[in-house]
Amino acid sequence: MTALDAFFTPFACKSLKVANRFMMAPMSRYFAPGGILSQESADYYRRRIEGGVGAVITEGVAVDRPGSVAADTVPHFYGEEGLAAWDRARAGVHGAGGAIIPQLWHVGGCTDFNFPDSPHDPLESPSGLVGPGIEGGRVMTAQDIDGVIASFVRGALDAQRLGFDAVELHGAHGYLFDQFFWDVTNQRDDMFGGPGIAERVRFAADTVAAIRAAVGPDFAIIFRVSQWKTYMYEAKIATTPAELEQWLAPLSHAGVDIFHCSERRFWEAAFPDEGDRNLAGWAKHITGKATITVGSVGLDRDLMQDFVEGQSVPTLKSLDELARRFDRGDFDLVAVGRALLADPHWLQKVRNGAVDELLPYSRECMDVLH
Repeated sequence: MTALDAFFTPFACKSLKVANRFMMAPMSRYFAPGGILSQESADYYRRRIEGGVGAVITEGVAVDRPGSVAADTVPHFYGEEGLAAWDRARAGVHGAGGAIIPQLWHVGGCTDFNFPDSPHDPLESPSGLVGPGIEGGRVMTAQDIDGVIASFVRGALDAQRLGFDAVELHGAHGYLFDQFFWDVTNQRDDMFGGPGIAERVRFAADTVAAIRAAVGPDFAIIFRVSQWKTYMYEAKIATTPAELEQWLAPLSHAGVDIFHCSERRFWEAAFPDEGDRNLAGWAKHITGKATITVGSVGLDRDLMQDFVEGQSVPTLKSLDELARRFDRGDFDLVAVGRALLADPHWLQKVRNGAVDELLPYSRECMDVLH
């Protein structure tokens, strides 16, 4: 019996059924020339299931809205060729015994920090801002908002039609939904803006409600949230549990089944004055919905440190803390990112105690498909 044994139990939520509690976290890979996912990428996802994880959440995929992504090598989740490529990836993952969930993405006004000069259609955002005094995207009209909602609905319906196990909406890290959530980037004076998060959540809640109406009651909807933004790590949407409830409760009521709570380090408290729960722990406590925790699982430092310093040596020291929080009921699923990026057999090696065989993560992992 080990601290992680409890994670090797099945989990089910509506259409999503997985053999264990470990998932591959969504990570942009940029191996889709012209927006079409490569067979090498499909094989890369399949290998993570063969390495032991129960499910993969895909890299962010573009919805069928001009300007939804800002790099021309981000895979499309629309069009005959784009969907056929993703269907091949789905078949490979299912054939290996796993589940697969596309992460539908709209970047709002953000250019791609990995490929800032990549050609893309004009961007759009709630108020023409992507940060404090940082311009990005044209201001969206009410018609634009309706068009974006319709694009997400089409993406979710395609995911359901093709036999994917659930759908995730990327509402974190400073992208479109997050730009509506954050008062710094949402300065609208219509029904999609306002002084409180309870008002600014409306666009996301309307999108979720429209998807729920389209896909029916039994297709699982996951929504990813974070406090931090890319390169704006101290940003906060909710400063208290009460504000978090104003943020997440409307999404829960609209139809979210699982909240995917992104933190730079999963072991850090979301509200230090209120105990040691992380964001996933608070989201589950407030909404009663299942949650996914993520953030430096299997490593001892966060992603941006790795970009600067170069390489993380694998460590399992945080996994006892992961197990303690799981046993306490703070979350239901665990998403693993960089550790799985470096080593598709990370989970098998961890379960077998083969720590010395784990492959380290380095920046070079972003340039290849292991």
